[in-house]
Amino acid sequence: MSTIMNPTRRSFLAGALGLCASAFATANPVAQAAKTRLILLGTGGGPRPRKAASASAQAIVVNGALYVVDCGDGVARQIVSAGLSLSSLRHVFLTHHHSDHNADYGNLLLLGWTVGLQRVDTWGPPPISQMTRQFFELNAFDINTRIADEGRPPLIPLIHPHEITAGGVVMQDDNVKVTAALVDHPPIKHAFAYRFDTKDRSIAISGDTAMSKDLIGLAQGADVLVHEALWVPAVDRIVAKIANAATLKQHIIDSHTSAEDCGRVAAAAGVKTLVLSHLVPPDDPAVTDEMWISAARKHFRGEVIVGKDLMEI
Repeated sequence: MSTIMNPTRRSFLAGALGLCASAFATANPVAQAAKTRLILLGTGGGPRPRKAASASAQAIVVNGALYVVDCGDGVARQIVSAGLSLSSLRHVFLTHHHSDHNADYGNLLLLGWTVGLQRVDTWGPPPISQMTRQFFELNAFDINTRIADEGRPPLIPLIHPHEITAGGVVMQDDNVKVTAALVDHPPIKHAFAYRFDTKDRSIAISGDTAMSKDLIGLAQGADVLVHEALWVPAVDRIVAKIANAATLKQHIIDSHTSAEDCGRVAAAAGVKTLVLSHLVPPDDPAVTDEMWISAARKHFRGEVIVGKDLMEI
C-alpha cells in the first residue's frame, strides 16, 4: 500500500512522532536516502492558469537526484514548494509538446541555473533540441549578463537535450531505468508515457492519452500508475467558458481517458496504486473526489488516489 504524504500530513506526523521520527531518521540514514519519492507538482489538465491546481508536472527523487516529468506553468516554484532543491535536478522528461506540459521547460533550466544547477539531460519528442536552443537565444541577454557580472558558468554547455521518436529504454543510470511508450494523443504524433524502475519502486506516468494498449504494456505490474483523467459529463461546462476554441470539445473527448477507463487501464496493467492526475476539469465543484474514485473503482480494485498538488505518494 502506498504512503501518501502531502505537506499538511508531514507537519502533523512530525509533531505527533517528535523525537521518535528524528531517532529513526538518524538511525537509518541510508534507508531514508534510498527510498524513491514521487511528488505530484501539478495535477491540473489544460493550459488555463488557475488557483485550484498547477499544470502538469511530477518529481521523482532517487538518492537525492531529481527527475522531473513535464514542465507546466510554475514548475520551478512547485519544486521549491515541495521542499526540493533545484540544484539537484539531473533529468527532465517531456511527454509531449502541449503548453500545459512544456510551458516552463526552459524557465526551469534558467531558474535552476541561478541556484547552482549542474549538468542536466533533457528528453522528449522533437523539436526539443530546437526549443532548447531557441530558449537560450531568447534569454541570451540575461544569461550573458549573469555570466559576466555574477561569475556564473556558461549555461548552454550544462544542458543536453535528447530527442526520442519511439518507445523503448530512454536512459539508465545508477538510480533508475526509464522506459518510454508511444501513447494515443491526437493530433500529436509523438506523445509518450514513461516508466521509472528503481531498486525499490516502479512508477509509470501516462502523459496525455486516450485509452492506450501500449500504456497498459508499459505499466505492467507497476507499483504506481499516474494516469491523466477526464470527467466526460463536465466537458460541455469546460467548453462553454472558452470562446476561441471551436473544436476543443472533440479534442478533449478524442485525446483523453475517462476516469472509468483509467480504472480499466490500471486493472489490465495489474498495478498496485492508481493516481488520477492531469484532471480535466481540476476545479469544477460539481465533480468531487468521491466521484473520480467511484468511477475508477468500477473496474479497478486496487488503491485509487485523486492527485493534489504537492502530494507525495
